[in-house]
Amino acid sequence: MSSRSEFRCIAGCAGAWPVTQAIYRCPGCHGLLEVRHDVDALKTRTAAEWMKLFDDRYMRSQWPYGSGVWGKREWVMPHMPDDLIVSMYEGGSNLFWAERYGKQLGLDELWVKLCGNSHSGSFKDLGMTVLVSVLRWAMRDGLKVKAVACASTGDTSAALAAYGAAAGLPVVVLLPRGKISTGQLVQPLAHGALVLGLDTDFDGCMAIVERLAEEGIIYLANSMNALRLEGQKTVAIEVVQQLDWQVPDVIVLPSGNLGNASALHAGFALMKELGLITRFPRLVMAQAENANPLYRAWVAGKTEVEPIQAAATQATAIQIGNPVSAPRALRALAAMNGTVEQASEQELADAAARADRTGMYTCPHTAVALAAIEKLAARGEISRKDRVVCVSTANGLKFTEFKVRYHDGQIPGVVSTLANPPVMLAPDYGAVVDAIGARFG
Repeated sequence: MSSRSEFRCIAGCAGAWPVTQAIYRCPGCHGLLEVRHDVDALKTRTAAEWMKLFDDRYMRSQWPYGSGVWGKREWVMPHMPDDLIVSMYEGGSNLFWAERYGKQLGLDELWVKLCGNSHSGSFKDLGMTVLVSVLRWAMRDGLKVKAVACASTGDTSAALAAYGAAAGLPVVVLLPRGKISTGQLVQPLAHGALVLGLDTDFDGCMAIVERLAEEGIIYLANSMNALRLEGQKTVAIEVVQQLDWQVPDVIVLPSGNLGNASALHAGFALMKELGLITRFPRLVMAQAENANPLYRAWVAGKTEVEPIQAAATQATAIQIGNPVSAPRALRALAAMNGTVEQASEQELADAAARADRTGMYTCPHTAVALAAIEKLAARGEISRKDRVVCVSTANGLKFTEFKVRYHDGQIPGVVSTLANPPVMLAPDYGAVVDAIGARFG
């Protein structure tokens, strides 16, 4: 298939740049870029042929098509040389029917896309496989940088460190000191990355890593780099594929730096343009109340997102006050008849506990999205018959401290209404029998 991909300005400025060029913003307007594909070339296959091809490849062992990303390579990075692909067979994560939890909310079909069931434990793997692979391609063609680097609240650094280690590339990660979970901190350390803990928040880390990129010292791996979104857009395609090529009515995702909304829109838009689907789902973006610049702009009817100073939140990965991808997110909301909701610390903590009681093990960021679903369902903005998909962005096992603090009643400002602390007993049979009777009658 003769198909090419290139960077273009999302604002429509003239010019195109090869995907192997270290460029992150439009030289004309300084706006964000996106990857554009040769859709006419992609139309040489029919919608039915694309669906069959993707189904035939899905979760198989032939390199690199078993990856949920590279199994759709023609839509992601068609000219990527096989020998430069860095893949951990990311994607292919479970679309879990949260039947019991959904019924508690009055919903017949609530599905949770478990993107945290991935190599490094988050959806960031989907974008990082593309970015690191293209970086290897660029370096083979002569790009010179000291390292590939990112600012992170945890998950991006873990994914970059893992894929960088697999590729043999030097990795630098800038983290806000003391503001990420132990599990997230250990991951890049274990993979050999240079971990720099800065006495600032994510936005402060991002400002420094942007300057490093501008000066050509590092290659930027944050979602400002449009390559990340190419991998992440496969979530939209995979959800539809797992629903037998049917479109859900509503898709909900936790939102921090806001790149994922644009990625989902790109995936749905490409499916629609190529005839695989005929409509979009409604997009719901969920923010923590303590880090809610998009929500504030949305309820005020503004067309730009103004930066704020994000306050502390249990949803640390989305504790971002100046989201880089805000223009992309606003465009996605407009195209997908979207809305924005927020969740307080109490609401997200209780949503996580309720979901966990039905068998899930929910990270605090996914809990923000679940809390938004609870609120929208209670107001009737999501109906019983809607097929709802919640994008779970990370594995709950990364956030054990959050769970422990909740069940010990130790989260400041949160009443642990569903706390389930352990019962400590002497090694006495009668005491055990009494404890069972006290709980279950």
